[in-house]
Amino acid sequence: MKKIIGLSFASFLGAAIALSGYFIFIKNEPIINTVVQKIPSQPIDTKVVRYNSNMDFVDAAAKTIHGVVHVKVRTQLNGYENPFYNFLFGKPDYANNPTPIVSAGSGVIISNDGYIVTNNHVIEGADILEVTLNDKRTFTAKLIGTDPNTDIALIKIEGKDFPYISWGNSDEMKIGEWVLAVGNPFNLASTVTAGIVSAKARSINILNKRTAIEAFIQTDAAVNPGNSGGALVDTEGKLIGINTAIASPTGSFSGYSFAVPQKIAQKVVGDLLEFGTIQRAFIGISITDVTSPEAINNGVTSTKGVYVSNITADGAAEDAGIKTGDLILKVKDVIVNSTSELQEQVGQHRPGDQISVTILRGGKERKLLLTLRNIDGKTEMVKAEVVPEFYGARVKDISSIEASKLRIKGGVQIIELKQGKFLSAGIKKGFVITSINRQKIYDIQDLQMILKNIEGGIYIEGVYPNGISAYYAFGI
Repeated sequence: MKKIIGLSFASFLGAAIALSGYFIFIKNEPIINTVVQKIPSQPIDTKVVRYNSNMDFVDAAAKTIHGVVHVKVRTQLNGYENPFYNFLFGKPDYANNPTPIVSAGSGVIISNDGYIVTNNHVIEGADILEVTLNDKRTFTAKLIGTDPNTDIALIKIEGKDFPYISWGNSDEMKIGEWVLAVGNPFNLASTVTAGIVSAKARSINILNKRTAIEAFIQTDAAVNPGNSGGALVDTEGKLIGINTAIASPTGSFSGYSFAVPQKIAQKVVGDLLEFGTIQRAFIGISITDVTSPEAINNGVTSTKGVYVSNITADGAAEDAGIKTGDLILKVKDVIVNSTSELQEQVGQHRPGDQISVTILRGGKERKLLLTLRNIDGKTEMVKAEVVPEFYGARVKDISSIEASKLRIKGGVQIIELKQGKFLSAGIKKGFVITSINRQKIYDIQDLQMILKNIEGGIYIEGVYPNGISAYYAFGI
């Protein structure tokens, strides 16, 4: 009984303490209600979520696939004859009935009346150009003009209302943006692949020209043999490059492809249509990267800009006040940190154009205005001259096929001779000039630049079509 009374008293006392605490500490505090709400179940949406319109390639492919054509090239390559073999055994059969060489690439229709831009190396040396559209119609094309320095060529098919691709703006493309490559790899017509812009203004030393402009757009869109001359387009279907080359140890796509940027390709096309020849602009300087041994040996420690290693007398740069040792930081408002970036910006212009150049000299930046000039140091447009003449010799560039046959990288062939120093030196028609005074000759522009600045005597090296090398020398 005592235990029961004790437990009851303890329980009563605890309840009294708890009740008193409630009235003292809790009663006047606001009460917060927490409501747990059950989320109603919904079916899972399995559709692909498009974060923005740039991820949709369907429209871009639809806009461009009909504007890319298949270019088939036929070349009637005559075998080079050996006169000693002919005398002893007679003329070989391949010389009487040469087998045509057939190759193929791609092209991009850029106007509704049938102008097509492609690569120079696709159509070089062609006797017949055959173009097949995506709807299977076939046309014979004519060559309008070429520019080996940028590897761009312009051809045309007759007709109207052709589907075409509009020009975009390669300068506005950013690294990481999506692009599509459209072409005919391995004769697989109308193939579309996707990738991103991996780099810009990339030089890969593929154009064996002294005055070549290499400022390729690098992408990881799959490009293979047959894609050359095809379109590189943005996600709006605008043409921002002409697919030109791949970097590969096997000859097939290995992750890197390169395209001539739209700004350069469109300028070349414009020159060919308006003047019939390329209007190449020059600043009048020799340049090198700031990381080159020449720049470092001259005390350059900057990681920005392009080093000016030499100035051409009476050129645009000298007149504007640029000096040897300056660093070019910008062309217009575009930053340039490599020779290829500088060449890309200048290559968009013609002689006579004015551009602003920002230089660094003595730790201070200066902005100069200069007027670009042609190869002769003038501001006038160059007239089209299909067959230039030097010292009584009329010449032409040899094709890559002819160069490969002769195992040379390039050269200038004499196609006609009249009275002059070349004829007097004993040079004969057909001779291919590969070097003058130990300076390599890859094309007519090389020949023109070297002969323009030469003094004293001339020592010429070259090869005849039968493979026999020859050497000549004369004074001027």
